[in-house]
Amino acid sequence: MADTIKQIKAQAEMHHAFFLGLQLMISTRKGPEVMEEWMFRLFRRQHLDKFLSSFSKLGLQNEPDAVACAKYHVLSNSIGGVPVEFMAESDKKAWVRFRYPRWMYHGATICGIPVGVSRGFLRGWYAHNGVSLKNPRLGYVCVSEDMTGEFGFCGYFKEYDHDLNDDERLQFAKGELPPAFNAEDQPVPPPGEWNPERLEKANRNYAMEYIRNGLIELSGVIGKDETAELASLAARLIGLQYYTQTAETLGAKDGDINDAINYLMEMMQGMGDGAMLLPGGNDQQVSFEHTGLRIVRGMSHEARRLVLDSWKELWLGAVRSHQQMMTLDMQQINEEKIVWTVKRLN
Repeated sequence: MADTIKQIKAQAEMHHAFFLGLQLMISTRKGPEVMEEWMFRLFRRQHLDKFLSSFSKLGLQNEPDAVACAKYHVLSNSIGGVPVEFMAESDKKAWVRFRYPRWMYHGATICGIPVGVSRGFLRGWYAHNGVSLKNPRLGYVCVSEDMTGEFGFCGYFKEYDHDLNDDERLQFAKGELPPAFNAEDQPVPPPGEWNPERLEKANRNYAMEYIRNGLIELSGVIGKDETAELASLAARLIGLQYYTQTAETLGAKDGDINDAINYLMEMMQGMGDGAMLLPGGNDQQVSFEHTGLRIVRGMSHEARRLVLDSWKELWLGAVRSHQQMMTLDMQQINEEKIVWTVKRLN
C-alpha cells in the first residue's frame, strides 16, 4: 500500500524546489527590479487570499492587533514548515524572527536572490496588515533582512498613537534587537486539528499556492509568453534535478517505464488527485489517467492554461532524469482529466 504521507511530502519537496528555481531563473534572467515587483504582487495576492480568512482558524480573533499579527505569522508559517519565533513587548508591539534555513531561499539559493525580494514581500504583505484589519495605526518595522547578512528576517508589528500614511506602514530600524526568546510564549495551533497528515498537506499546499499564484502574478509583470517560457525551463530543470530526491522519499525505483509510471501516479496521488493505470500498455509505452488536478483547481481557463503549460515540464524533467531513456506526453481530456503517457526512446 502506498504511503500517503510520503506522497504528500514528495509533492511538497517538488513544488518548493520549483518555486526556488523560478525565483533564481527570474533573478538571473530579468533582474532585481522585476523580482521586487513580482514579489510585491505575489505576496499582496497571498495576503488578500489568506490573511483575514485564517484568523479564526488560528484562534487569533480576540488578540490585540499587533500581537495577533505576530502570532499569525508564526502559526501560518510553522504550519507550512517555516520556523518563526514570537516575542511580545506589549499589546501594541510584537516581534517576529524567522530562523534558518529560510524556506523562501533554502540551501544555497539565498546567495542568488536580490535584496528587493524581501522589500517586495514586506510591502505586499506585512505593510498591509493594518489596512486589512482596518487599523490605520498598525505598521511593521523591519530591523534585519536576509540578503544583507544580518541575523535573518526580523521585525515587529507596532500600533502607533497616530494614523499612518501609506509610506509609514513599512519602516526600517536597523540596529534594534528583539527581546530574548521564551519557549513558553510561543503560540500553538488550536488543539485537535493538526495531525501529522494535515500538517504535511498544509506544507504541500503552501508550496503549491506559491506556484499557482506566482505564475499568475509573474505574467502581470513580464507577460504571459515570457512567463511560460522561463517557468517551463525552470520546471523541467527542477524535475531533472529533484527526481532522485522525490523518488527516494517515495521509495520509487529508477527502472523501466512501468517504474516511471508508478512514480508519476504516486506523485499525483500526493496532491490528493486520482491516478488510474490505463489498459493496453506494453514495454514501449504506458498511460495513466489523472483526475482532480489540484494544481489548477478553481482557476480561470486562462490561468489554468498558463499554469499547466509550465507545470507539465516538472514531470517531463523527472521522466527524462531516469537512467532508461524515456519521454512523457500529456493529453488534456477536459478541465478535470489528463492522460499521461510514458514512452521508451531506446
